Amino acid sequence: MKFTFTCKKVSLNDSIKAYAEKKVSKLDRYFQEDADAFVTFAVEKDHRCVVEITIRSGGTLFRAQEETRDGDMRGAIDAACATINRQIRKNKTRLAKRLRQDAFAGEIPSEFDVNEEREFDVVRTKHVAAKPMSTEEAIMQMNLLDHDFFVFRNMEDVVSIVYRRKNGGYGLIETDGLDS
Repeated sequence: MKFTFTCKKVSLNDSIKAYAEKKVSKLDRYFQEDADAFVTFAVEKDHRCVVEITIRSGGTLFRAQEETRDGDMRGAIDAACATINRQIRKNKTRLAKRLRQDAFAGEIPSEFDVNEEREFDVVRTKHVAAKPMSTEEAIMQMNLLDHDFFVFRNMEDVVSIVYRRKNGGYGLIETDGLDS
């Protein structure tokens, strides 16, 4: 796994970076090819330590941002790694199947016998005049990034947006495919 470290409003010693590298490297066993890990450290007001970890492998992104209030950077690193582990557990079948075969190792450890999220439930579709992938793959990518929406180009080359609804479920916005 290749690492890129960024420090915002803080300068860290090498022991924190080594700790982050050690913890994030444990996730490397889930990827078939070399993954890139981007780790950002920040200190906000009131001594809040914020750690953001983004792992890119085979076109799939995993992202977690965690913070601790007690100034414990190692605790924030642990929490962010645990969040990515939960993302993998939650989407293990989808990741191992068709969505991104090239990004995720086919063998998933038995320790991940956890209840998966039920199928994605698109509860509303909007049509508006306005990266090739399926809707399910876009929803999965949105969840892995922990975003509220995700813009993509569907299989018919139409720009679309998936979003998380406040009352639960997912929404899909499809354009009419006309380029203006």
